[in-house]
Amino acid sequence: MSVSTLKQETITKTLEIKTHWTTFRNALLALQGVIAYIPIIAINVLMFYFTSWQVLWLNTDPARYQCYALTYWLGSNGVQFLPITQCSFLHISSTVQPPFHMLPLEYPPFTLVVFSLPLFAPISYYQLFFAVSMALVSTCIYWLLLRYGPRGSALAFVFYIFVGVLALAQERFDLVPAACTLLCLIAAERKYWKIAYTALAFGFLIKIYPILFLPALFIAEQQDRKRMYVPERSFSSTSLSVELWKTLLSSRHWHWKNAVLFLGLCLGITSFFALFNLNGAIVSQISYFANRPLQVEATGSTLLWLGALVGFPVHIVYSFGSVNMVSSLGGVVSNLSEILFVAGYIYSIYLQWRGKLDVVQVCIAILFVFIATGKVFSPQYLIWIIPLLAYSGAFNRIWLVAWGSLSLLTTIIYPYLYTRVIDAEKIPFVPGFIPIVAVRNMLFILVTLAYLFNWFQMRRRRPLHSKEMISAQQEEPLLDNKKNEAEN
Repeated sequence: MSVSTLKQETITKTLEIKTHWTTFRNALLALQGVIAYIPIIAINVLMFYFTSWQVLWLNTDPARYQCYALTYWLGSNGVQFLPITQCSFLHISSTVQPPFHMLPLEYPPFTLVVFSLPLFAPISYYQLFFAVSMALVSTCIYWLLLRYGPRGSALAFVFYIFVGVLALAQERFDLVPAACTLLCLIAAERKYWKIAYTALAFGFLIKIYPILFLPALFIAEQQDRKRMYVPERSFSSTSLSVELWKTLLSSRHWHWKNAVLFLGLCLGITSFFALFNLNGAIVSQISYFANRPLQVEATGSTLLWLGALVGFPVHIVYSFGSVNMVSSLGGVVSNLSEILFVAGYIYSIYLQWRGKLDVVQVCIAILFVFIATGKVFSPQYLIWIIPLLAYSGAFNRIWLVAWGSLSLLTTIIYPYLYTRVIDAEKIPFVPGFIPIVAVRNMLFILVTLAYLFNWFQMRRRRPLHSKEMISAQQEEPLLDNKKNEAEN
């Protein structure tokens, strides 16, 4: 067989594969009615299968949530209904705590709403019903993307869940704040500002990170209402101070009503819990985050491992609900991470102010920066980003390769490598753990930089197919959108 004939046969087979894949993809996208929900039903069945082995464990996150819910409603006596070891992390003293006084150590108190719903089931079935509730939340996200996102976004959500967090999505409550932030951005793009701020408020009350989106949402509202000065597309660095001054002067015209609504909801609900336990409602979460060391999977952990090679030993400890690293370089690395976070956050808001990022893009950029520079990089953090990436249309070839690879590495880390040991403190010494974490983190940093600086047109969005009215700014031709992105 000649080389030319072999080459021709290879090309023909490649075209056949592409044709079959295109046909299959179009068939999935053409699904209507109840049949359109087959992908999310299938992925939820798979999640049940891959997490079923944890249902009876006493050291899982849902088991922890059950302790928080029971001790809130029944006081410290609530632990009597559970095995002794399940709630040992609470370190309950001999002093009896009354109902409504014991709040989660690391989560906002409003998360008790999420934790309490599975209590309607028999106690032994709590973890199963918690998984069912998260399956319902994932279905709601799927419906939102199917109804309001670009064509193919719902399938992208299912694919990203499958590759990255299949064994986690039903075992954590992160799908709930992810649904809130997605609803917030969908409402914001359709100018339903009250809904947007309300959804963001409940997202913050359940998981603190959505508070990072508040400035971006506020700027988007002011710009949409023509209440905030928008600088020219191009201006010199010398005139930056002038443009900022003009923006500040326009502050007297800003619309504050919805921002006050956000603050009112957050302060009102938090104050209710603070009436019973001020420390548990406010101080505990701040102290928990400020005092915890670098987690073993955080991007800064690679620097600590490199430091160990040049004389700065690392100690592995299990604290704050995760495997962490203690080193004399920990303070330096944490301070560096905080500086990079502030710089990345300001730059993201700056791009939005310049009109180069819309509200969806800036929120994705902020999440990337926050996770890349954070003390913790838990696998479930991918859940925060996945719905927003799907909604923005980030599922072209480069996104499928980059985010798919990153997600696959995360799945190898958890659950695969974590299940290789019984003692969690031994996980850093599992062969391949440190290199895989380092590669995953470097890839995440690369994706973060690519999004911030729009390398390979990473920020390009797909047009929404919703029948709802979308603002003229979102309906600009795709060619103009590419031109604006290229200016960066």
